[in-house]
Amino acid sequence: MTAREDERPIEPAGEHVNEPAGERVNEPGEGAAEAAADGVPPEPAGLRGLAGLLRPRVSRAQLAGGLLCLLLGFAVVVQVQSTKRDTTFATARQDELVGILSDLGQRSDRLQGDLRELEDTKAELERDAEGETALQEARERTTTYGLLAGTLPAEGPGIEMMISDPGGAVKAIDLLDALEELRDAGAEVVQVNDVRAGVDTYFVDGRHGIESDGEVLTAPYRFLAIGDPHTMTTAMNIPGGLVRTLQGKGAGVLINPRAKVTVGAVRSP
Repeated sequence: MTAREDERPIEPAGEHVNEPAGERVNEPGEGAAEAAADGVPPEPAGLRGLAGLLRPRVSRAQLAGGLLCLLLGFAVVVQVQSTKRDTTFATARQDELVGILSDLGQRSDRLQGDLRELEDTKAELERDAEGETALQEARERTTTYGLLAGTLPAEGPGIEMMISDPGGAVKAIDLLDALEELRDAGAEVVQVNDVRAGVDTYFVDGRHGIESDGEVLTAPYRFLAIGDPHTMTTAMNIPGGLVRTLQGKGAGVLINPRAKVTVGAVRSP
């Protein structure tokens, strides 16, 4: 190696200019080559620009303007319809107006007539209701009087009281005391053997036995009483009451409370 060769100036290894990172400029045809390498056909730059121009861009001002147009259109339609209704009578002839007024008057008369009919029907229904109530009350009073007088059969909770008299010691006064004590204990309906007790029922000692309302009663004496079973049973068994008195005479008394007692004997009206 000679001295000249050693003294040759050292040249830069390629005159490359440092480019900023991320700002590399593609050479013509480089993007197409990459797209072809990926198997995707490249999109022409002209089409991308045309698509950007055709994409709709709606601003808030445009939306507000469209909404205002819709509101104005609706107001115009409403005003037109109102004007048509208002001009119906204004453009009608006199004979047409007379006919319209006559028709309105007839309708008013019909409505007034219907109203009067409804009021009459209401009053009639009220009278019927009052009459039905009065009739129901009359029926209830009749039933009550019939039960008290003994002219109607009855049934309800109560007791059955059997009085046996093997020695014949029971007298008419004892049966009358039994009837009165049952009534005092709340008995509403009482039957003695086949005799329905009433407000004027009597008991007398006769030749063939105790007579009651024209009927002869024989032992054992069976009392059927409708009322509160517990109250009547307690009243009959109080110290010094009916049961103790009859037992003191040698008679037997058996009381059976029942949920349903039927009194079928009736008195002649």
